[in-house]
Amino acid sequence: MKKGQLMFGTAYYPEYMPCDRIEKDFLMMKKAGINTIRVAESTWSTLEPRDGEFDFTFIDSILKEAEKAELSVIVGTPTYAVPSWLSQKDPDVMVINSKGREKYGRRQIFDLLNLTFRFHAERVIRELISHTAQHSSVIGFQIDNETKHYDNKGKEIQRLFIEYLKEKFETPERLNAAFCLPYWSNSIADWEQFPDITGCINGGLAGEFEKFQRQTASEYLKWQADIVREYKKEEQFITHNLDFEWRKFGADIAQDGYSYGVQPGINHYEAAKCLTKLGADIYHPAQDELTGAEIGFGGDSIRSLKYENYLILECQAQAFKYWTPYPGQLRLQAYSHLASGADGISYWNWHSIHNGFETYWKGLLSHDLEENPTYDEACRIGREWSEIGDHLIHLEKTNQTALLVDNHSMTSFQWFPVDKDLSYNDVVRWMYDSLYEMNIECDVVDVNGLDPNKYKIIVTPALYCASEEFLEKLDMFVKRGGVLVSSFKSFVADEYFSVYADTQPHRLHECFGMSYNQFTEPGKAKIKNTPLKYFAELLTVKGAESLADYEHKYWGKYAGITRNAYGCGTAYYIGCYTEKTVLKEILKRAAVDAGIREKSMEYEWPVIVRQGKNQYGKQIHYVLNYSEEEQKIRCVWKKVKDLLTGELSQEGDTIMIMDWDLKIFEEV
Repeated sequence: MKKGQLMFGTAYYPEYMPCDRIEKDFLMMKKAGINTIRVAESTWSTLEPRDGEFDFTFIDSILKEAEKAELSVIVGTPTYAVPSWLSQKDPDVMVINSKGREKYGRRQIFDLLNLTFRFHAERVIRELISHTAQHSSVIGFQIDNETKHYDNKGKEIQRLFIEYLKEKFETPERLNAAFCLPYWSNSIADWEQFPDITGCINGGLAGEFEKFQRQTASEYLKWQADIVREYKKEEQFITHNLDFEWRKFGADIAQDGYSYGVQPGINHYEAAKCLTKLGADIYHPAQDELTGAEIGFGGDSIRSLKYENYLILECQAQAFKYWTPYPGQLRLQAYSHLASGADGISYWNWHSIHNGFETYWKGLLSHDLEENPTYDEACRIGREWSEIGDHLIHLEKTNQTALLVDNHSMTSFQWFPVDKDLSYNDVVRWMYDSLYEMNIECDVVDVNGLDPNKYKIIVTPALYCASEEFLEKLDMFVKRGGVLVSSFKSFVADEYFSVYADTQPHRLHECFGMSYNQFTEPGKAKIKNTPLKYFAELLTVKGAESLADYEHKYWGKYAGITRNAYGCGTAYYIGCYTEKTVLKEILKRAAVDAGIREKSMEYEWPVIVRQGKNQYGKQIHYVLNYSEEEQKIRCVWKKVKDLLTGELSQEGDTIMIMDWDLKIFEEV
């Protein structure tokens, strides 16, 4: 991958191959326009087959041939899958979680605080990075792989947690008060009485522990990054493939699902601080279920961590029977990543594995290792990127809407669920997907990284717990002219899950011009003649305008959705889970209040528009058709050039977009 070139890559594991074919594979990659490979991140037992015995034969072969083929290489530290000899050397390497001690076999089953693990992980990292860092083909390093805390509840993390609590609360009395520990006699008189956390029945204290677990995962990544920095060249990057909650389709197997929402096992905002290049893994439904929303949500989340471009280090090629892409979908997916701000993509993986847990997570090549329709479509992507990639790289996006996400509120939903069928991420995606389908682009911002001055609209899905300081920040945002859109179960409790003992929503009831002290199962209730599901807060207006009252014999005297002019701004509160048509109506009105009138809002899903400014200062508009039907649209821009075809269009022209196809318009 040359400087200024989009990354078009794939994970590559010759260790898994039934035969030696590196030269042939690299020729096929070059034909497809692939310029980058990712290696080594899951092969510790190959690199160190016995304790202290290192074998870099495969790495050396790859680097030698990569240099000949002018392929760039990302080297991954192999620490997320430990060799069996390490678990045998010290059984305490295996993590103790809610189920007990894990048995060897799967990946991500180690205690990342265990000193034996740390010693051997550091040693293999130093051996591998020192061996590869000076090679001309190595452009960067991926530390670990999809790191999380793995539900670590071992002795060491519990010991460190008590030290953390001592530093934060100073005395047991302050700890007891913060979490209401006198309930069911859970209070302690001295620190030695602090019990095993695995039996904890206090949601706030358990939430604090999970926050601490996430911190240990982020600190672990920083530990690896610091080691890599000792060896890497200045121009080589350090990245990590941050991933998302894995939403299962049904059967309880790892492959049966897709990237859905906020990752519970690590805080992306904390973890990203040690990286010099942001990275992510995004998988999603395909075929008739392909909407692009997962690509959009994941990309908007990663980009907003530092407001910079990122790499997709893993995305799907063929994989499972329900992921085999229709003609055009692989290409549409690739451009969708760029449209969110990615500087390139890498497939997992190059070849389909012939034996092992992921045998049928198929790569670009099927098990016959020959060309196929998916590979052919990748070749088309590669050709196009070689021709117009300089117009697409480093897309600068400036969004006026922020959707806030919060790991801590996510944990609170596990302890205090709204409904057995509604998770925190469901509420997040309900609001994100509605914005996405309306072509109102947003940044997905961690609450700890919010700068309100960047935005005209802030959307808070189920922001259950919030500190007084943060609530003051939102209050001032509206007073100064911002538009706040909040859902039910927002601003209920403090950062320790203690429900505020005053008018709900706490601190912001004047901002919203309403309050409530009861909520209910909606039952037969409707709003705007559409059914409700899961949950409804019974809102009493106190200066606000009711945009919709409940349609119900008993709940009809209460509002379900309100709007309030407050200071120089406006605050909307949505007290119930509505159909998306109702939510979109509210979001559209909020956009009008905020003065957001993007031309792209003339379109709606399945026509999705993502836009930004390229490195030449030209405005770029990706118009993506997520449908098997041709779409006829009106050009809404004064004059544009389709970078893919060279065709010119001007405002008012009719444009046809074929099924699962796209246009990339550059303003001229």
